[in-house]
Amino acid sequence: MPFTLSGPCEHREEIRKSRFIALAAPIASEAEARAFIAAHSDPSASHNCWAWKCGAQYRFSDDGEPGGTAGRPMLTAIEGQDCDQVVVLVIRWFGGIQLGTGGLARAYGGCAARCLQQGERIEQIPRVQATCQVPFAEQALLRARLAEFQAQIEQEQFNAQGARWQLSVPAAQFEALARRFTDLGRGQIHLQRLTD
Repeated sequence: MPFTLSGPCEHREEIRKSRFIALAAPIASEAEARAFIAAHSDPSASHNCWAWKCGAQYRFSDDGEPGGTAGRPMLTAIEGQDCDQVVVLVIRWFGGIQLGTGGLARAYGGCAARCLQQGERIEQIPRVQATCQVPFAEQALLRARLAEFQAQIEQEQFNAQGARWQLSVPAAQFEALARRFTDLGRGQIHLQRLTD
């Protein structure tokens, strides 16, 4: 089961007079990864190398280091720590001693791995998308029950009959939540699964 981070984390290290700072954070999209990288990159540093993974999508950058010596080892560190939906930025200030390609790969990959190891990790729970029509009179009651099932309203659109909810529900809780909605709605509320 993959993990993500509960919040941002940091690791600092000096390797042969070069200073490295690794920053990592949870993300939900490529846009969030790019925003994190833009917000935390240091223009005064020699290199701002990064990698992120979000489901099947991933990207990485060597930012001027020799090809394959920074971004790829950082992505390998993310995968090696069984992480998903995370971004890692490693900032390097060159200290005057060349590390060589192997040394760079070990430095960037190692800093990324140690940063992820120090962060508080949370297990990712597979979720499904579902939708239902909720009459006005039942909304407060059903909304109060969502937390029991770790379900969240992602979209809410009001109409003449009440509201149409799009929910994110842990896959293991879907059937129980569907039964609860049917019971509380006296058979009138049906939770429909949108994705597997």
